[in-house]
Amino acid sequence: MKIGIFGGAVTSGTLDVIVAEARAAEQDGFSSYWAPQIFGHDTLTVLAIVGREVPRIELGTAVVPTYPRHPMMLAQQCLTVNAAASGRLCLGIGLSHKIVIENMMGMSFDKPVRHMREYLTILTQLAQTSKVSFSGEVYSAHVDVSVAGSQPFSVVVAALGEQMLRVTGALADGTLTWCTGPATLSSHTIPTLNRAADEAGKPTPRVIAALPVCVTKDRDAALARAAQTFAIYGQLPSYRAMLDLEGAAGPADIAIVGSAAEVCERVNALCDIGVTDFGAVEFGGNPDEVAATRAAMKSLL
Repeated sequence: MKIGIFGGAVTSGTLDVIVAEARAAEQDGFSSYWAPQIFGHDTLTVLAIVGREVPRIELGTAVVPTYPRHPMMLAQQCLTVNAAASGRLCLGIGLSHKIVIENMMGMSFDKPVRHMREYLTILTQLAQTSKVSFSGEVYSAHVDVSVAGSQPFSVVVAALGEQMLRVTGALADGTLTWCTGPATLSSHTIPTLNRAADEAGKPTPRVIAALPVCVTKDRDAALARAAQTFAIYGQLPSYRAMLDLEGAAGPADIAIVGSAAEVCERVNALCDIGVTDFGAVEFGGNPDEVAATRAAMKSLL
């Protein structure tokens, strides 16, 4: 199982701070650096810059919402980023949430499974061959694109429900999860995804599981901080469904918190259920916890 770092600087830091965060992850030996697309910097633009400055680590988005961007345009952007990053881009995409797409952006969130199926059909063909001819109910694309110096890129989907996992297994390279605990990964996410990939004749998919992690001497304080920091994810319907499957009252219940030995044991256990990559969302509350959490993650490399 590979160990990657989910960065937070892209939401509020300067470009220099983001590059420094990614460089530190690379220098520490982590396999991947993941950046979200929320309400800060445009993540793909940032990763193009990071790709030129930080030469070795895999660079991933976690995740780019699909609805605001036509899949052809997103493919062109990713091929351009991949040229800057020498082929190290992994594109993570997701639906986002109805409240964001409809209330904030004024777009339709209608039939999300159909949307993702058509979106992936176009996107993955362009990602691998730079050409596509497809006419769907929502999306169509008949085009060859040419991005000099680029390479194919992989696509993973923030798939949670059964239908989305089946579409992902059939069409994408894997999934990237958040707020999905180990019991749900083992009983729901991974078997559903693998079964769909097998039926489609595809290789075993990548499973990138991101969870909050903190090495601490004060478990209660860390859990209280997790409950506050990640509270919104317990309220969004798609994540709430995953927490309910886990039997978790909120995100704090799936946070990996404790001593270095306890944290490492819980992370290592994810490998046994089929997780291929762990994405550490570090949330130390003071410099000692920050350093101890990073040291524990490095010990797993």
